[in-house]
Amino acid sequence: MKLFQRLSGVLVPVVAVSAALLIGAVLILLLGANPLTGYSELIKGAFGDGDALADTAVRAMPLLLVGTGICIAFRAKVINIGGEGQMIAGALLSTIVALALPDLPPVLLIPMVMIAGFIGGGLWGAVPGALKAYLGVNEILSTIMLNIVAVQVMNYLLRDPLIDPQEIERGTRIPQTERLSENADLPILIDGTRLHLGVVIAILAAVAAWIILWRTTLGYRIRAVGNSPAAARYAGIPVKRMTMLALTFSGAMCGLAGAVLVFGSQSHRLITDGSSAGFTQSAGFNGIVAGLFGGLHPLWTIPSSFLFGGLLVGANAMQRAVQVNSALIIALNGLVVVFVVSSTNVRERLRDLLQVKSQREGVES
Repeated sequence: MKLFQRLSGVLVPVVAVSAALLIGAVLILLLGANPLTGYSELIKGAFGDGDALADTAVRAMPLLLVGTGICIAFRAKVINIGGEGQMIAGALLSTIVALALPDLPPVLLIPMVMIAGFIGGGLWGAVPGALKAYLGVNEILSTIMLNIVAVQVMNYLLRDPLIDPQEIERGTRIPQTERLSENADLPILIDGTRLHLGVVIAILAAVAAWIILWRTTLGYRIRAVGNSPAAARYAGIPVKRMTMLALTFSGAMCGLAGAVLVFGSQSHRLITDGSSAGFTQSAGFNGIVAGLFGGLHPLWTIPSSFLFGGLLVGANAMQRAVQVNSALIIALNGLVVVFVVSSTNVRERLRDLLQVKSQREGVES
């Protein structure tokens, strides 16, 4: 029975993704294209060779960090929808550090910009955490609103204080910083690919989150608050502080993702098109889906993020191969999101039914 319970936790989201892809196949057929060819190209584009795997890993990296942050927040039963804003906050603070200390050697500058991103995202997550814990403000509303604030702060800074001086001289005024110090560039792990140190950082962060949540007193307190605030309060656990800390650590993971996006990018500068997606590539929202698909467990979020990173990378190859409208790719991603989110309720109900059945069998025996 226990084995079946564990398998159900894996099979339900897999079935959900399969159902979404099946509906996507029908849409591809309606557009006059071959879904088998399309999905074959999708798999090949995401996992077909070393370059594809490297691109998938790089695309999965921010999803993993955001998904890990979502896992931390969920354990305290708070919902973090502010990944986009927290990524921007982390990217801005890490960029400011790199601009202020460009001559530091890589062995010092790289850790400093990563820590700055961690702190920036953590501070941005602490604000809705404090509002939730001490004033009872709904964290969904506050985190979404702070996404908008972060975008406007980024737009202002990149159009005036942090803008590349050459953009002013040329009169083009593209909202971007100058090329950041090469000492802050994340090292490429495999020559000839885009695979950089940020992927390793993301995996280590997920492992660290698992250790904190399940192997430390702090993690126990966070999970206790999520399971039963009243019981945690009775046991002497500071519920409000744990709630705030959960959102702070969740935001810190997202901020780290923002820093890695800046210093692992090909342009090695912070640039925007005026929207959050122009910088984050919607990783702040897609990371939520990766976390849900991974059962809101940091370790399971690692393969989950890699899968979704592959879907995002492979979708471009599929679009080129079958010549379908880009709107279909967006719709396909949306279908996967809807089915995966819906599968979490199915998985919980199935787990509850299996537990009740197990208890009945125990009583009868």
